[in-house]
Amino acid sequence: MDTVELIKKVRKVEIKTRGMSRHLFTGGYHSAFKGRGMSFSEVRQYQYGDDVRNIDWNVTARTGEPHVKIFEEERELTVMLLVDVSRSAFFGSARPTKREFLTELCAILAFSALENNDKVGVLFFSDRPELFLPPQKGRQHALRIIRELLNYEPSGRRTDLAKALQFTRNVLKKRSVCFLLSDFLADNYAKALRVLARRHDCVGLHCWDERERSMPNLGLLRLSDAETGRSGWVDTTDPDWRRQYTAGFLEKLAETRGIFQQAGADLLSLPTHQPYVQTLLHFFEQRAGSR
Repeated sequence: MDTVELIKKVRKVEIKTRGMSRHLFTGGYHSAFKGRGMSFSEVRQYQYGDDVRNIDWNVTARTGEPHVKIFEEERELTVMLLVDVSRSAFFGSARPTKREFLTELCAILAFSALENNDKVGVLFFSDRPELFLPPQKGRQHALRIIRELLNYEPSGRRTDLAKALQFTRNVLKKRSVCFLLSDFLADNYAKALRVLARRHDCVGLHCWDERERSMPNLGLLRLSDAETGRSGWVDTTDPDWRRQYTAGFLEKLAETRGIFQQAGADLLSLPTHQPYVQTLLHFFEQRAGSR
């Protein structure tokens, strides 16, 4: 992709997602995630019911009247986007492809973080950590993330989510909000997710194409696995095969939900062929209400 075309695409994604992010921010993102801790706000006179452990003895001694320290939650967060760029992420039976869909989601989350004055970083992963951009603030940093998402060519083909989770655990020193954006066509990552979720707030955004869930009667088709390269012929006229195909998708989704539940992390499943802003908004509002 040449520079002029890339700039146009970045601008198009920014225009589309900036308004969505403001809508999400006012509707839920701002209250869905906690800050890192409590910071000192002010000192005021003691009132009935105040915690005596917060008494400021220096001010109390100086004024002769009891005063307490008031603390407020630190709102500034570090947001980390773990983005699947394996070959399966390039699949799309129609527009948008999973990769384009993930790009929009990342842009919305990055601009929501920007609205909240949060830092945002990104890790692209396939069967290895591909590209790491440390958390920073600012519009230019958010635009760089979008630019890399649109133009980055991964080295690996397959998905190793465990390596990505381990890498993230090693580079994040402070408690962060980690969004895992993937189709989760991966194995053996349950332990790595549990370890990461003990320290960080983890949210999985499961992205899938309609043709991964169900296959219509299209006759004899040659299907290939984007990650392994294996291919073969299937008879889509066979109703039993189509039922097994859908059952396999639902079984994998149930397994993924179970892994996240056991890790104490949230999972939101988003199909690429349906509007997602209201679903995200509802998810953030529910999350804010449960805290």
